[in-house]
Amino acid sequence: MASDDDALPTLKILLIGPSGAGKSALLKRYCDDEFDPESSTATIGIDFKIKKLSVRGKPYRLTLFDTAGQERFRTLSTSFYRGAHGVLLVYDISSRASFLTMDRWFEEVENNTVPDVALYLVGTKLDKAETSRAVSVEEGEALAAAHGAHFCEASAKTTENIRKPFVEVVDMIVSNPALLAGKGRGRTAGTVDIGSGGDGEGYLSGCSC
Repeated sequence: MASDDDALPTLKILLIGPSGAGKSALLKRYCDDEFDPESSTATIGIDFKIKKLSVRGKPYRLTLFDTAGQERFRTLSTSFYRGAHGVLLVYDISSRASFLTMDRWFEEVENNTVPDVALYLVGTKLDKAETSRAVSVEEGEALAAAHGAHFCEASAKTTENIRKPFVEVVDMIVSNPALLAGKGRGRTAGTVDIGSGGDGEGYLSGCSC
């Protein structure tokens, strides 16, 4: 028998960006309120979590996909763009090299999603801003604006702004009736069967509200 959660509107949101940008830490802090040190093992293939979130008084079921940033998993991750409602593009504010890859990630999103997909640029590791910032806030804002994305900086370590990108990207999605209804989403018809085929595994873990 289906649970009440299964009956909720489901939104597919991806976290993408270079390896080491802090995607997994951001997702784990948001869903589980836990922080893994930087020495954590890099995500292999695709990992995903489920989270319930209420926006504008209505609950939604989020499927949050953490895609590996390593180049050898790029062909695996591109299939997961299909049907995405929103994408968080993540870079490390203490790494100039991380930021300089973001144009390529935006290009990948544009090549694999519909034009009205909700985009949100996130600069992670805000806790390092005072000691080792390599990318200014203004640079992040300018890049986001150039691609029609919203922007913020956040820290999985201190929890600063940890909910902001998730809440705001969902608000962007639900404010667009056509996107929310799934009209024209995905450039290729069909669905993705999680955990069947491919080189990586999908791991499902529930998150409390």
